[in-house]
Amino acid sequence: MSQQKDRITMEKRYQRTALITGGDGIEKLKSAAVAVFGLGGVGGYAAEALARSGIGTMALVDNDIIDETNLNRQILALQSTLGRRKTELMKERILDINPDACVDTYDMFFLPENSDDFDFDGYDYIVDAVDTVAAKTELAVKAREAGIPLISAMGTGNKMEAGMFETADIYESAVCPLARVMRKELRKRGIEHLKIVYSREVPLRNDPPGSMPFVPPAAGMIMAGEVVKDILKEGG
Repeated sequence: MSQQKDRITMEKRYQRTALITGGDGIEKLKSAAVAVFGLGGVGGYAAEALARSGIGTMALVDNDIIDETNLNRQILALQSTLGRRKTELMKERILDINPDACVDTYDMFFLPENSDDFDFDGYDYIVDAVDTVAAKTELAVKAREAGIPLISAMGTGNKMEAGMFETADIYESAVCPLARVMRKELRKRGIEHLKIVYSREVPLRNDPPGSMPFVPPAAGMIMAGEVVKDILKEGG
């Protein structure tokens, strides 16, 4: 009986998704490999949506653990998960959604000085949901070197309007302070384009930045949607 139930579950897992993507789309997503850098308020939701979309191979890169300040906005944060590694928790969630997924975890804060510790070969897309300018810039450099599409999250803190996020090339963005700093750093490295998710909302001035439960997740979901759409476009 359990084997029959498993078979039925396998057949139905992507039934609703296939109504939009078609069977060929499901196969594209199953064969795709995506690396997600950062599993906080943005990256955790991006990884969740990618897993539920059927991405077959995922790399999860983060060195953080869950603490009480994460409870207001991060999908992995519960009283029961306090003190546990985000990579471990996200891998468990993905495999509970799709036991056939291949999930690799990297407990590291990605920075220029350790960027060679991650092998970018074999990935179809990179999701940048890390916080520091140095890490985000290095990801853009590595993605260009490897010829891999990258989508990068700009600032989500100190904001209230989840509906003001949009995708753009970073050089066409406005308002976002993080995007302004990133443009300067990218120009230094000769990077002429970078796909981002950013908000036109003028942020409040709080330090450390405040956050709402519905703002970073909105950015993460948009990022996942862009990744899925781009993968489905590949090869026609």
